[in-house]
Amino acid sequence: MHVPVRVGVIGCGNIFSRYATGMSRFPGLELVAVADVDAARAHVAAAETGAAACTVDGLLGRTDVEVVVNITPPTAHAAVSEQALAAGKHLYVEKPLADTTAAARATLAEADRRGLMLGAAPDTFLGSAGQTARAAIDAGAIGEPVGATAFVTHSQAETWHPDPTFLFQPGGGPALDMGPYYLTALVNCLGPVSAVYGASRIGAPQRTVTAPGRLVDRIDVAVPTHTAATLTFASGALATVMMSFDVWDHHLPFIEIYGTEGTLSLPDPNGYDGPVLLRRHGDPQWAELPPAVPPLARPGTDEQLLRGIGVADLAAALRDGRPHHATAGLAFHVLDALESIGVSAGTGAPVELASTCERPEPVDGTYGAEALKTLETHP
Repeated sequence: MHVPVRVGVIGCGNIFSRYATGMSRFPGLELVAVADVDAARAHVAAAETGAAACTVDGLLGRTDVEVVVNITPPTAHAAVSEQALAAGKHLYVEKPLADTTAAARATLAEADRRGLMLGAAPDTFLGSAGQTARAAIDAGAIGEPVGATAFVTHSQAETWHPDPTFLFQPGGGPALDMGPYYLTALVNCLGPVSAVYGASRIGAPQRTVTAPGRLVDRIDVAVPTHTAATLTFASGALATVMMSFDVWDHHLPFIEIYGTEGTLSLPDPNGYDGPVLLRRHGDPQWAELPPAVPPLARPGTDEQLLRGIGVADLAAALRDGRPHHATAGLAFHVLDALESIGVSAGTGAPVELASTCERPEPVDGTYGAEALKTLETHP
């Protein structure tokens, strides 16, 4: 049995507990240190987890930290990643990989130069829903994929996040905040994107924050909050994608994929599990497909929002040489597609992507089995 990979987390804000609790499900991971620019937050996180509270420099100087998990705000991703790589640490970065492709490209180059592993969110495609949809497509259940739709609707962060200002400033917006979940799910199913065409606008120019314990009352919006795009995939499939902070109510699906012989309907890609529905041409009704791999958590519970499988994926690749799925190359390609949609929206012209990526290999379900076993032991 391998010694667990020892992890240090930089960033103890709103999603820290999702990572800390989520990573605790995997016996191959051990959280040993936490850090934040706000020392008080680091000490609270340390008290909750039993890890050591550190400064950022202190965490990066620890010899027992092998992998750094960077869950700082998006505009800080590149700078913190650079520090971690310079300290010789393997790295896993919350989405997006950086707030621009230029910064993300520098991160990839530095990791490659130093021979360090680099993984990145989102990792939700590794759950049972993403893997079930992938298996159905690979098995020809819908014939040749022709098109897809994806709808990113309002996360209503103003109602629950104490300070969602970053979501409405450069580096934020629905495309960079929620778009990575949806585009990663599409790339997992359909392969890399070759070209995009987009249009966008700001909805309400000012947002009112109503969250309990809010730190701000109003936010001036500085980035588009409603984007419509057409994506062309290298496979020839076409996708229509809407990403919006202005759609509060709707009857829209999350993701549907249309083929020459049928349709797949996928659940919310912000979670790992949920029903994947298939309806082949002529079928009288939708059929729920059996999960291709064990669920990571009980569907319909808050455990669906726990994170950590991407870190476990990187650790398994580091320790065991198993395939690495939530790669920085995949995250970079998704970021490139999202940034290119913004460029297209500004110029009114389609953009051909310079990047591509490998379609990630299917997973074997080990992570889900580990997570469920831990949940059964410690409900």
